[in-house]
Amino acid sequence: MFERGRFFAGTVVVLLAIIAGTLVYQQVGRASPKFPTDFQAVLLTTGQVYYGRLRGFGTAYPVLTDVFYVKSQMDSNTKQVTNILVRRGNEWHGPDRMYLNPGHIVVVEPVSPTSQVAKLIAEQQSK
Repeated sequence: MFERGRFFAGTVVVLLAIIAGTLVYQQVGRASPKFPTDFQAVLLTTGQVYYGRLRGFGTAYPVLTDVFYVKSQMDSNTKQVTNILVRRGNEWHGPDRMYLNPGHIVVVEPVSPTSQVAKLIAEQQSK
């Protein structure tokens, strides 16, 4: 009788340890990554790239603030294409953030502080 109770207690302890380990593993897997830079480049399934401060990546509702994107313009005389960095927020609805569908995020990359994009963002923010 004593052996059966000991076996049962041991089984319960092992099961509780497995459940606890599984819960810890799931929580670690859900932790949002920490980005080493202030700005991130976010490529969406539409092919559009947005630059901004990404928070909540890995959650159901990641948010991008201080959002910029590249707009290409062609000079009608020279046919030369130039790219300019545009800050979101000047649209008619005046958005101050973007709530992203995580299923449409293809890749997220840090924007190096020494990159051309970071320099252009700094210029725009100083205006």
